[in-house]
Amino acid sequence: MATQTLDGRAGELVALKDQWLLLSVAGGACDARCESNLYFQRQLRESLGKEKERLDRVWLINDDAAVPAALQPALAASTVLRVAPGALAQWLEPATGQRLQDHLYLVDPLGNWMMRFPADMDAAAAAKAKRDLDRLLRASSSWDKEGR
Repeated sequence: MATQTLDGRAGELVALKDQWLLLSVAGGACDARCESNLYFQRQLRESLGKEKERLDRVWLINDDAAVPAALQPALAASTVLRVAPGALAQWLEPATGQRLQDHLYLVDPLGNWMMRFPADMDAAAAAKAKRDLDRLLRASSSWDKEGR
């Protein structure tokens, strides 16, 4: 899947292989749902403690809208890429009745989408998501390595 950084550099999504990815999908204008997902994405990663280095935060922007300047500081430790919406729809799948941007998605180091977290995440759902991430990272520690 072709990608483009915010400063216009072209790339491929395959460049993110070899690391667990926690994906958020939304338009560049980033509405309230988007901001909430980016917040939970950051909190989930930070809550992993020493295991957090095995998980990268990625925001996939599915339009050409400009990213608000107010979000830039919070995105400093994230990978932010523009992708074609059609390509995303062939890879990720929302729950029935939901939109692609309603969920956070987990991708394994081989590039396989393997989990989506509930839409409209709140603190209780985030606690369950953290427990799932803890278990997954613990179970994969024998074959997975930190970083790319």
